[in-house]
Amino acid sequence: MKVLVLNCGSSSIKYKLMDMDAKAIMAQGGVEKIGLNGSFLKITLPGGKKVILEGEILEHQTGIEYILGVITSEKYGCIKSLDEIDAVGHRIVHGGEKFNSSVLITDEVIQKIIECIDLAPLHNPPNLSGIYAVRKLLPEVPQVGVFDTAFHQTMPDYAYLYGLPYSLYEKYAIRRYGFHGTSHRYVSERVCQFLNVPREQQKIITCHIGNGASIAAVRNGKSVDTSMGMTPVEGLLMGTRCGDVDAGVLTCIMEKENVGSQAISTIVNKYGGVLGVSGVSSDMREIGTAVDSGNERAALSLKMYNYRIKKYVGSYAAALGGFNILVFTGGVGENQWQTREAVCENMEFMGIYLDKEKNKSVRGIEAVITTAESPVKVVVIPTDEELMIARDTLNLLN
Repeated sequence: MKVLVLNCGSSSIKYKLMDMDAKAIMAQGGVEKIGLNGSFLKITLPGGKKVILEGEILEHQTGIEYILGVITSEKYGCIKSLDEIDAVGHRIVHGGEKFNSSVLITDEVIQKIIECIDLAPLHNPPNLSGIYAVRKLLPEVPQVGVFDTAFHQTMPDYAYLYGLPYSLYEKYAIRRYGFHGTSHRYVSERVCQFLNVPREQQKIITCHIGNGASIAAVRNGKSVDTSMGMTPVEGLLMGTRCGDVDAGVLTCIMEKENVGSQAISTIVNKYGGVLGVSGVSSDMREIGTAVDSGNERAALSLKMYNYRIKKYVGSYAAALGGFNILVFTGGVGENQWQTREAVCENMEFMGIYLDKEKNKSVRGIEAVITTAESPVKVVVIPTDEELMIARDTLNLLN
């Protein structure tokens, strides 16, 4: 079975065409700057070489048409006909309380995704645009929705509710939902396969650490808590998101700066986090360069970034009643040994004995980075959300 995986953002579309029988990636790439000047399609060829094709791409349907044209083209294609695509799997950011697993997309499912737009106004509309486009371009091909929030629907009520009037939850579904669920599900499964241990008997803390970042506590294969909340702002310090902040601070800023809710949303989503503290960048590589050059605010932002991760690991160890596996994934988690070392420093009391030399040598590969005697195994597992989406699509259709 050949599955096309689509991840539609507000101005981008990432894609992978996967042959599930051969367990191979046939094509991958992405459209960027949809609706803007300078839009283009970037293709990653089998050997790793990248090709950029420029063109006017005003909306998602045109972008998907462009993708389908390329994968069937004589020069860059990998299939002869669109009839070879058996199914399309979509990443959908917010499923609210309506979805606790991946689903075959129907008119009823689309309506429920529409009802969740208030919870993710920046994400669900472009996700829907991808679904609509595929319906027009590949009307006979089944589509599957895989939700970022679904994995965390196993959280107990005392973990997902806020200390607000219960009526607000009943009226507006205000609660913690969590995100990056497909990634947390993948790495929590994969690490057990990698270590050859039964998933149903493990207490795992998964750290999806990148420009956007979240941590999940996973007991016996189920999420019991996660750091992101009703929106992706809550939790860790991120590239541009502020993470946990006293709600009173927000009302104070609104009063002092005489701004409304939209301005506050922009501040906490776009101008906070590592960028806001450092004044340099949201990219951890640029932060590292600034730290090396003696930039004190960049150094402060990095300490805050690492400290939040360490603090959440400690709190989730308490929530789980101890743990035996700590996983790092995501762009920073997989590639930045300095952050992994900072998080694991002085954590021997929790059973973490980091092998510092091994940790420094690991970049983007699956590896255990603790000593052989360490009671808690710290493992790097590169995430693969597209594979998870393709698997869910395959399983549903079978």
